Amino acid sequence: MDIYKIASLEERLKGNPYVGRGIVVGKSEDGKKAAAAYFIMGRSANSRNRVFTERDGNVFTEPFDASKVVDPSLIIYRAIGSYENRLAVTNGNQTDTILEGLAAGRSFAEALTSREFEPDAPNFTPRISALLSFDGGDFTYEMSILKSVDAEGTGCARFTFAYPAKAGLGHFLHTYVTDGNPIPTFQGEPERVRIPDDIDTLTREIWDNLDEANRISLYVRYADLETGKCENRLVNKNQ
Repeated sequence: MDIYKIASLEERLKGNPYVGRGIVVGKSEDGKKAAAAYFIMGRSANSRNRVFTERDGNVFTEPFDASKVVDPSLIIYRAIGSYENRLAVTNGNQTDTILEGLAAGRSFAEALTSREFEPDAPNFTPRISALLSFDGGDFTYEMSILKSVDAEGTGCARFTFAYPAKAGLGHFLHTYVTDGNPIPTFQGEPERVRIPDDIDTLTREIWDNLDEANRISLYVRYADLETGKCENRLVNKNQ
Protein backbone atom coordinates (compact mmCIF):
# COMPACT_ATOMS: atom_id res chain seq x y z
CA MET A 1 0.00 0.00 0.00
CA ASP A 2 1.41 3.38 -1.05
CA ILE A 3 0.45 5.78 1.74
CA TYR A 4 1.87 8.69 -0.28
CA LYS A 5 -0.17 8.01 -3.41
CA ILE A 6 -1.68 11.12 -4.97
CA ALA A 7 -4.87 10.21 -6.82
CA SER A 8 -6.87 12.32 -9.23
CA LEU A 9 -10.30 13.55 -8.21
CA GLU A 10 -11.65 11.29 -10.94
CA GLU A 11 -10.20 8.27 -9.15
CA ARG A 12 -11.58 9.45 -5.80
CA LEU A 13 -15.11 10.12 -7.08
CA LYS A 14 -15.94 7.96 -10.08
CA GLY A 15 -18.53 5.28 -9.41
CA ASN A 16 -19.34 6.47 -5.89
CA PRO A 17 -23.05 7.37 -5.71
CA TYR A 18 -22.86 9.62 -2.68
CA VAL A 19 -19.91 11.31 -0.99
CA GLY A 20 -22.16 14.08 0.31
CA ARG A 21 -20.48 17.47 0.59
CA GLY A 22 -16.77 17.84 -0.15
CA ILE A 23 -13.87 20.26 0.26
CA VAL A 24 -10.64 20.17 -1.76
CA VAL A 25 -7.63 22.36 -0.91
CA GLY A 26 -4.09 22.30 -2.33
CA LYS A 27 -1.43 23.84 -4.56
CA SER A 28 -1.23 23.58 -8.35
CA GLU A 29 1.47 21.42 -9.92
CA ASP A 30 3.44 24.47 -11.09
CA GLY A 31 3.48 25.76 -7.49
CA LYS A 32 1.99 29.10 -8.51
CA LYS A 33 -1.63 28.85 -7.41
CA ALA A 34 -3.67 27.99 -4.33
CA ALA A 35 -6.76 25.92 -5.10
CA ALA A 36 -9.95 25.55 -3.09
CA ALA A 37 -13.13 23.77 -4.13
CA TYR A 38 -16.45 23.00 -2.48
CA PHE A 39 -19.34 20.89 -3.77
CA ILE A 40 -22.70 19.74 -2.51
CA MET A 41 -24.82 16.71 -3.30
CA GLY A 42 -28.34 15.84 -2.18
CA ARG A 43 -30.81 13.00 -2.02
CA SER A 44 -33.97 14.76 -0.79
CA ALA A 45 -36.03 17.30 -2.73
CA ASN A 46 -35.18 19.93 -0.09
CA SER A 47 -31.44 19.33 -0.47
CA ARG A 48 -31.60 19.31 -4.26
CA ASN A 49 -33.47 22.62 -4.37
CA ARG A 50 -30.28 24.69 -4.10
CA VAL A 51 -27.78 26.73 -6.08
CA PHE A 52 -24.47 28.43 -5.29
CA THR A 53 -24.25 32.19 -5.65
CA GLU A 54 -21.20 34.43 -5.26
CA ARG A 55 -21.31 37.95 -3.79
CA ASP A 56 -18.27 40.06 -2.91
CA GLY A 57 -15.97 37.05 -2.82
CA ASN A 58 -18.33 35.08 -0.56
CA VAL A 59 -20.12 31.94 -1.74
CA PHE A 60 -23.59 31.09 -0.46
CA THR A 61 -26.01 28.20 -0.83
CA GLU A 62 -29.44 29.54 -1.71
CA PRO A 63 -32.81 28.06 -2.69
CA PHE A 64 -33.39 27.52 -6.39
CA ASP A 65 -37.15 27.73 -5.82
CA ALA A 66 -37.87 29.53 -2.53
CA SER A 67 -41.50 28.32 -2.54
CA LYS A 68 -40.33 24.71 -2.13
CA VAL A 69 -38.02 25.18 0.88
CA VAL A 70 -39.04 22.94 3.79
CA ASP A 71 -36.30 23.51 6.38
CA PRO A 72 -33.52 26.01 5.59
CA SER A 73 -31.55 25.52 8.83
CA LEU A 74 -28.95 23.04 7.53
CA ILE A 75 -28.99 23.74 3.80
CA ILE A 76 -28.75 27.56 3.49
CA TYR A 77 -25.46 29.12 4.62
CA ARG A 78 -22.28 30.97 3.64
CA ALA A 79 -19.90 28.26 2.46
CA ILE A 80 -16.85 30.43 1.65
CA GLY A 81 -15.71 33.65 3.30
CA SER A 82 -12.52 35.47 4.25
CA TYR A 83 -10.95 37.41 7.09
CA GLU A 84 -7.76 39.37 6.42
CA ASN A 85 -5.33 36.90 4.74
CA ARG A 86 -7.36 33.78 5.48
CA LEU A 87 -10.04 31.95 3.51
CA ALA A 88 -12.58 29.65 5.16
CA VAL A 89 -14.45 26.91 3.29
CA THR A 90 -17.07 24.81 5.10
CA ASN A 91 -20.20 22.73 4.66
CA GLY A 92 -22.38 24.79 6.98
CA ASN A 93 -22.87 27.98 8.94
CA GLN A 94 -19.67 27.28 10.86
CA THR A 95 -18.05 29.49 8.22
CA ASP A 96 -19.37 32.41 10.25
CA THR A 97 -18.20 30.79 13.50
CA ILE A 98 -14.64 30.47 12.14
CA LEU A 99 -14.46 34.02 10.79
CA GLU A 100 -15.88 35.49 14.00
CA GLY A 101 -13.38 33.44 16.00
CA LEU A 102 -10.45 34.66 13.91
CA ALA A 103 -11.59 38.26 14.40
CA ALA A 104 -11.63 37.62 18.16
CA GLY A 105 -8.08 36.22 18.12
CA ARG A 106 -8.96 32.54 18.29
CA SER A 107 -7.37 29.82 16.17
CA PHE A 108 -9.22 27.69 13.63
CA ALA A 109 -9.56 24.76 16.05
CA GLU A 110 -10.48 27.01 18.97
CA ALA A 111 -13.23 28.69 17.00
CA LEU A 112 -14.80 25.32 16.20
CA THR A 113 -14.97 24.15 19.82
CA SER A 114 -18.43 25.73 20.04
CA ARG A 115 -19.74 23.57 17.18
CA GLU A 116 -20.39 19.89 16.57
CA PHE A 117 -21.87 17.55 13.95
CA GLU A 118 -25.28 18.33 12.47
CA PRO A 119 -28.39 17.27 14.45
CA ASP A 120 -29.83 15.15 11.62
CA ALA A 121 -30.16 11.73 13.26
CA PRO A 122 -29.54 8.97 12.34
CA ASN A 123 -26.89 10.31 9.91
CA PHE A 124 -25.31 12.92 12.22
CA THR A 125 -23.67 14.55 9.21
CA PRO A 126 -20.12 15.71 10.03
CA ARG A 127 -19.22 19.37 9.86
CA ILE A 128 -16.20 19.70 7.59
CA SER A 129 -14.12 22.87 7.31
CA ALA A 130 -10.89 24.21 5.83
CA LEU A 131 -8.86 27.36 6.38
CA LEU A 132 -6.20 28.67 4.00
CA SER A 133 -3.71 31.15 5.48
CA PHE A 134 -1.71 33.24 2.98
CA ASP A 135 1.64 34.84 3.81
CA GLY A 136 4.77 35.85 1.89
CA GLY A 137 3.67 34.52 -1.47
CA ASP A 138 2.73 31.09 -0.12
CA PHE A 139 0.12 29.50 2.11
CA THR A 140 -0.62 26.76 4.61
CA TYR A 141 -3.94 25.12 5.27
CA GLU A 142 -5.88 23.33 7.96
CA MET A 143 -8.84 20.98 7.69
CA SER A 144 -11.32 19.88 10.35
CA ILE A 145 -14.03 17.28 10.75
CA LEU A 146 -16.47 17.22 13.66
CA LYS A 147 -18.38 13.96 13.81
CA SER A 148 -20.41 11.83 16.16
CA VAL A 149 -18.42 9.60 18.48
CA ASP A 150 -21.07 6.86 18.24
CA ALA A 151 -24.27 5.81 16.46
CA GLU A 152 -26.42 7.55 19.07
CA GLY A 153 -24.85 10.99 18.76
CA THR A 154 -23.86 11.16 22.43
CA GLY A 155 -20.70 13.21 21.86
CA CYS A 156 -18.52 14.93 19.29
CA ALA A 157 -15.14 13.68 18.06
CA ARG A 158 -12.91 16.50 16.80
CA PHE A 159 -10.08 16.10 14.29
CA THR A 160 -7.87 18.88 12.89
CA PHE A 161 -5.20 18.43 10.22
CA ALA A 162 -2.53 21.01 9.29
CA TYR A 163 -0.57 20.98 6.02
CA PRO A 164 2.21 22.88 4.28
CA ALA A 165 1.32 23.66 0.67
CA LYS A 166 3.23 21.36 -1.72
CA ALA A 167 3.13 21.68 -5.50
CA GLY A 168 0.66 19.25 -7.07
CA LEU A 169 -0.70 18.01 -3.75
CA GLY A 170 -4.13 18.62 -2.32
CA HIS A 171 -6.37 17.08 0.32
CA PHE A 172 -9.99 16.03 -0.08
CA LEU A 173 -12.38 15.85 2.87
CA HIS A 174 -16.00 14.77 2.44
CA THR A 175 -18.91 14.00 4.71
CA TYR A 176 -19.76 10.42 3.71
CA VAL A 177 -18.04 7.27 2.53
CA THR A 178 -20.85 6.34 0.13
CA ASP A 179 -24.63 6.00 0.10
CA GLY A 180 -26.44 4.06 2.81
CA ASN A 181 -29.10 4.19 5.52
CA PRO A 182 -27.85 5.63 7.76
CA ILE A 183 -25.18 7.15 5.53
CA PRO A 184 -21.69 6.04 6.65
CA THR A 185 -19.54 8.91 7.93
CA PHE A 186 -16.13 9.75 6.43
CA GLN A 187 -13.26 7.87 8.08
CA GLY A 188 -9.56 8.65 8.54
CA GLU A 189 -7.39 11.47 7.22
CA PRO A 190 -8.29 13.75 4.30
CA GLU A 191 -7.48 11.97 1.04
CA ARG A 192 -4.43 12.98 -1.00
CA VAL A 193 -5.38 14.31 -4.44
CA ARG A 194 -3.64 15.82 -7.46
CA ILE A 195 -4.14 19.55 -8.10
CA PRO A 196 -3.70 20.37 -11.82
CA ASP A 197 -2.42 23.74 -13.06
CA ASP A 198 -5.63 24.47 -14.96
CA ILE A 199 -8.79 25.41 -13.04
CA ASP A 200 -11.04 24.01 -15.76
CA THR A 201 -9.33 20.62 -15.53
CA LEU A 202 -10.02 20.42 -11.79
CA THR A 203 -13.58 21.64 -12.27
CA ARG A 204 -14.25 18.92 -14.85
CA GLU A 205 -12.56 16.22 -12.76
CA ILE A 206 -14.91 16.96 -9.88
CA TRP A 207 -18.19 17.74 -11.65
CA ASP A 208 -18.00 15.04 -14.32
CA ASN A 209 -17.32 12.35 -11.72
CA LEU A 210 -19.91 13.28 -9.12
CA ASP A 211 -22.97 11.06 -9.39
CA GLU A 212 -25.22 12.74 -11.95
CA ALA A 213 -28.45 12.14 -10.05
CA ASN A 214 -27.15 13.50 -6.74
CA ARG A 215 -24.76 16.33 -7.68
CA ILE A 216 -26.08 19.84 -7.11
CA SER A 217 -23.43 22.58 -7.16
CA LEU A 218 -19.67 23.12 -7.37
CA TYR A 219 -17.42 26.13 -6.79
CA VAL A 220 -13.69 26.21 -7.57
CA ARG A 221 -11.27 29.08 -6.89
CA TYR A 222 -7.62 29.41 -7.95
CA ALA A 223 -5.59 32.24 -6.38
CA ASP A 224 -2.30 33.35 -7.95
CA LEU A 225 0.25 33.32 -5.13
CA GLU A 226 2.31 36.12 -6.67
CA THR A 227 -0.40 38.59 -7.64
CA GLY A 228 -3.31 37.49 -5.46
CA LYS A 229 -5.59 37.49 -8.51
CA CYS A 230 -8.39 34.91 -8.29
CA GLU A 231 -10.06 32.87 -10.99
CA ASN A 232 -13.37 31.15 -10.21
CA ARG A 233 -15.69 28.54 -11.67
CA LEU A 234 -19.29 28.04 -10.51
CA VAL A 235 -21.45 25.14 -11.71
CA ASN A 236 -25.11 24.70 -10.74
CA LYS A 237 -27.25 21.76 -11.80
CA ASN A 238 -30.28 24.00 -11.32
CA GLN A 239 -29.93 26.88 -13.78
